[in-house]
Amino acid sequence: MLNGLLNVLLGSQLAQQPLTLPNVSVNNAVHRQSNTRFELQSGPDVFTPKDLLGLPRPGIGVVNPDKADLVIVPVSQYDFATKKTNRTIYISPLESTVTPVEFPLISGGEAFWLDSRTIAHVVGENIYAVSLEYETTPPVPSPDGAPQPLVRVPHSPYLVGSFPPGSGATNFKFTKTKKAHTTEDDEDENVEHLLVFSAMVYDDYNLTSVKEQDEARAKRDTSAMVYDTLFVRHWDVFVGEKKPRLFTVELKWAADAGQDEGKWTLGQEFYKPLEFTEHYTPVEPFGGTDDFDVSREHIVYTTKDPSVSEALHTRQNVYLVPLKGGLEPQPLTTGNQGATHSPVFSPDGCLVAWTEMAQDGYESDKAVVVLFDLKTRARWVVTEKWDRSVSEVAFSEDGKTLFVTAAEHAHVKVFSIDLPSLSATSKKSKKPKFPTPVAITHEHSAHGLQPIAGHKLLFTQSSFTSPNNVFVADLCQPDKIAIEQITKFGATELEGKKLDAGESFWFEGAQKGRKVQGWAFKPYGYEEGLAKGKKWRTVLLIHGGPQGAWEDGWSTRWNPNIFAQQGYFVIAINPTGSTGFGQDFTDAIAREWGGKPFIDLKRGWEYALKHYPIDKDRAVGAGASYGGYAINWIQGHPEYGFGFKALFCHDGLFDARNGGYATDELYFWDHEFGGKPWSKKARRLADRFNPSEFVHKWSTPQLIVHGGRDYRLGEMEGLAAFNALQRLSRSSPDALACADWTIAGAVFRAD
Repeated sequence: MLNGLLNVLLGSQLAQQPLTLPNVSVNNAVHRQSNTRFELQSGPDVFTPKDLLGLPRPGIGVVNPDKADLVIVPVSQYDFATKKTNRTIYISPLESTVTPVEFPLISGGEAFWLDSRTIAHVVGENIYAVSLEYETTPPVPSPDGAPQPLVRVPHSPYLVGSFPPGSGATNFKFTKTKKAHTTEDDEDENVEHLLVFSAMVYDDYNLTSVKEQDEARAKRDTSAMVYDTLFVRHWDVFVGEKKPRLFTVELKWAADAGQDEGKWTLGQEFYKPLEFTEHYTPVEPFGGTDDFDVSREHIVYTTKDPSVSEALHTRQNVYLVPLKGGLEPQPLTTGNQGATHSPVFSPDGCLVAWTEMAQDGYESDKAVVVLFDLKTRARWVVTEKWDRSVSEVAFSEDGKTLFVTAAEHAHVKVFSIDLPSLSATSKKSKKPKFPTPVAITHEHSAHGLQPIAGHKLLFTQSSFTSPNNVFVADLCQPDKIAIEQITKFGATELEGKKLDAGESFWFEGAQKGRKVQGWAFKPYGYEEGLAKGKKWRTVLLIHGGPQGAWEDGWSTRWNPNIFAQQGYFVIAINPTGSTGFGQDFTDAIAREWGGKPFIDLKRGWEYALKHYPIDKDRAVGAGASYGGYAINWIQGHPEYGFGFKALFCHDGLFDARNGGYATDELYFWDHEFGGKPWSKKARRLADRFNPSEFVHKWSTPQLIVHGGRDYRLGEMEGLAAFNALQRLSRSSPDALACADWTIAGAVFRAD
């Protein structure tokens, strides 16, 4: 994809005489010579696209229960030789600088902690137990003098049990609860261990019949799917009969007679806590273990409101249900809100916190933290006055502090909120005063919050120059927080690559007095103060969403350093509509798609031209999703004066009017354009900001890449733009293309 873009850019810069088309403003249209081809720079000190794809991809680190001295990190890595992705887990001590131990996950699978020294590994329908030994002091070296690892797997994994064939169990959360009729003083043998997980099942909510029903469907005489209601497709799949549901099963611990060691075994009865409901969780397409939590007695979960269409509403309700079900789930939300996420229990199970949006139908509304007392049913909004949108919530070990993540000025930071006494306010019906969240981290992008004993917080963090790694913040001294990096994934592979951390800059945007932020990434070979007067070729990156942002975090998709390492200055601007700069700034793009954001982009581009050694005659614009729409919009508005010599559109909107009928989540278009697509107001806005209305002004060489399974923006959008450019290039003998060069290149994926 990058190679194609750079070919377009290089071809557009060959010294040729401008051509003229009737009624078309031509922007340095050129021929492409057949013997010219761009080759990617490579070498031991260059970070190439192949390096990016082959780099380890660490997931979120998960600390072990009780002892909190080990962390497991799932890691996947693509192998170009075998053309397969290998999956493994790394086990790392928190109090040591030794290299983590790698444990290959045969056939992939998932892993989670059973206890402080046992990992569960789920492969297909089978669940295995992996016992660990961890020495806090270095053991005696082996006879050959080689150092011994501090973490070892002394025995082969053993089979704990099996899930029903074809069930596809996933998203595991493990808890322990007192058995019925026991007291607080009962010993561990009176404690019941329960595993809560999700699986895709049919309407009968039957885990044991999934394989049989799958096989029956596969043997049908037709592949037709019949729909009589909205929500036919979602994200990249057609909505089928199977939906995600929660299940609970016992995991029993039994010590071997006369021995210290014991074994885990999986129970045979699978409980259905959401039976007799239409509640489906985790919420597709991206929901996982962050959509539910477990205490010693209950499950709290978020689910789409079954009384309204998913295509027209974002509303998600939060419910409470016993671990094994048997009672109707209790609603904790009002039913009048928008989306909810990240429900979590306090350590004592008495409080529940989650994030909540007020507007139903607006997926980028401000997400506040809601706190709910399960005993008194009192409800408080913790971050009502804080102008940040919270994405994740966790309670401290003592339940006295909330930790949250939120985007702020192009970083995703960790914040703490000390909770006031809630028992007194519950009884007196007084509203407690919640303090303003205090930042614990100040850079990069954090997630995966896990409070641990000793006033510490474990989290996973990435940056523009590093993939995910595990960190621990010591919070014993609030005015002197110490943060230690535990893992170093990617350090060896990226050594010597000289990735650029990005330079943040600010300028005045469309709104008077309002500063807009952007990033500048310096190209490979750039050295401050040297080669004065040299100008560098440049790419302007436009992010999607449109409510999104270029944040200081790692990406295997649009990674600015990939372009910078090929000798390009990279400018990435967060215009009107971007997240992390105040909710009013995010909201301001609604019904302004072709308006304020482009004033910001133009002023940011002018700022970059003035402050960085950019060659404006060798510049290209590129974007995906809304960024792809922006590329199509810039094509038809040469009066902006960007002067790009080539453009790159990835899954961009071509016809704004069609989007209101063809996209999967219809509520999105309704919100952004102010109504249903046939309403007078929405039609007027769609016409005003419709790239297809300005095709007669298109004149810049453009590469188009579009996914055949992007149901947010169907492939016809990319094909329409491609066809328009092709027809423009053939409309005259003096067209924008010659025999071996077309103004538009296109790549379509059908799988």
